Amino acid sequence: MTTLDQEFLLKEISVSILIFLITHVFFHSLFKTHQRKLPPGPRGWPIVGALPLIGSMPHVRLSKMAKKYGPVMYLKMGTNNMVVASTPSAARAFLKTLDQNFSNRPPNAGATHLAYDAQDMVFADYGSRWKLLRKLSNLHMLGGKALDDWAQVREQEMGYMLRAMYDCSKKGEAVGVAEMLTYAMANMIGQVILSRRVFESKGSESNEFKDMVVELMTTAGYFNIGDFIPFLAWLDLQGIERGMKNLHKKFDLLLTRMIEEHAASCHKRKVKPDFLDVVMAHHSENSDGERLTFTNIKALLLNLFTAGTDTSSSIIEWALAEMLTNPAIMKKAHEEMDQVIGKHRRLQESDIKKLPYLQAICKETFRKHPSTPLNLPRVSAEPCQVDGYYIPMNTRLSVNIWAIGRDPDVWENPLDFNPERFLSGENAKIDPHGNNFELIPFGAGRRICAGTRMGIVLVQYVLGTMVHSFEWKLPNGIAELNMEEAFGLALQKQEPLSAMVCPRLHPSAYIA
Repeated sequence: MTTLDQEFLLKEISVSILIFLITHVFFHSLFKTHQRKLPPGPRGWPIVGALPLIGSMPHVRLSKMAKKYGPVMYLKMGTNNMVVASTPSAARAFLKTLDQNFSNRPPNAGATHLAYDAQDMVFADYGSRWKLLRKLSNLHMLGGKALDDWAQVREQEMGYMLRAMYDCSKKGEAVGVAEMLTYAMANMIGQVILSRRVFESKGSESNEFKDMVVELMTTAGYFNIGDFIPFLAWLDLQGIERGMKNLHKKFDLLLTRMIEEHAASCHKRKVKPDFLDVVMAHHSENSDGERLTFTNIKALLLNLFTAGTDTSSSIIEWALAEMLTNPAIMKKAHEEMDQVIGKHRRLQESDIKKLPYLQAICKETFRKHPSTPLNLPRVSAEPCQVDGYYIPMNTRLSVNIWAIGRDPDVWENPLDFNPERFLSGENAKIDPHGNNFELIPFGAGRRICAGTRMGIVLVQYVLGTMVHSFEWKLPNGIAELNMEEAFGLALQKQEPLSAMVCPRLHPSAYIA
């Protein structure tokens, strides 16, 4: 046997041994996994797994599956493992007991193509950069003291909004609620971040921004085949990634222009720095060993402008729709407000603590129409156990917040919109800040939505002001509202709310 033959034989033996070891390890791991008790769930199909079972309304379909398979459900999604929690106790197990193990997000097309390759606060790995983005956001925009500091901005923008609605009433025009809310909230956030209103007048530019925000929230909520079957990602079978890339270009142009205009106007601003001033200071200087890139800053602004406008506005829109469907609730809210505030001034944020029925309406809307029906996915860093079931490493976690809010074992008559359920008994102690797992519209644990406090303040204040300031009725010719949902990262009304308003306060209350 020649030396060449010996080398060839040696290579063949080495490759055979390597293949044997890889196969042995693979099947041993597979056998061990199956030996352990996985949570129950649907069998699914070869290769694609349970993906075809999810449908166009995943939160609804997963809720129905949970009734069959239980509160902790396992699904094979393409090449990925996924576990779904559908009850308060299951959510608590994952988001509190195992919070650290599920502190990261799985890779996905939305993070890559929309959120600057996960350079933002929402999708970034749990670590020093995420902590810095979160810290800056809390200290200077989203935390309790920061929210108090920009209360005057909210009051000012509500003045503009009320005036616009007042003008609609005088002209006999219907109010497009979603457009009006997006316009007002984008300007509130713009004043805090950039020291200026983003849109001086409501029109094509603000409507285009609203459409961009809705498109982002919708596409980011899709179950993208490429996320679950990576070797098919390049085909973009649903066209989702192509749409994300186009939308990203629009947002990137908008955000870049905002930052450039902000830099050019620095000499005109007041002495007190705004949010972007604070964040940009961390672009040029190190902070605790972490330096923010220009991309990090744009990605953070994208989070704040999109989530800050869409999640709160969708909740308020749902609340108004439910009150138009249930006039007795609107009447009771008016009676409470007239008794506490009267009709000679606008509602102020300090009034809210004296308005328990308004707070109950907000909680009931958070319960029945949570801003995110499925929490943003997390992924397990290590194998773990929940309720005696084995959860493998790299398993995606989805908490069905929508299902928890409609669980008949938790809520009496869950399909009814009934604010009174939060006025007495144990339910009166429940709040949506992430500590009571019966009501977690913003999630819970260390990856709870950073804007939870801001979202609650905006919903209570803006909804309360709109209800207190006007009588509401459906436009002529519409006898009943369409209350169907459109699935996305934020739960939209399938048909945007349009309503007629009539002033109910002294005329001076509508002067911006």
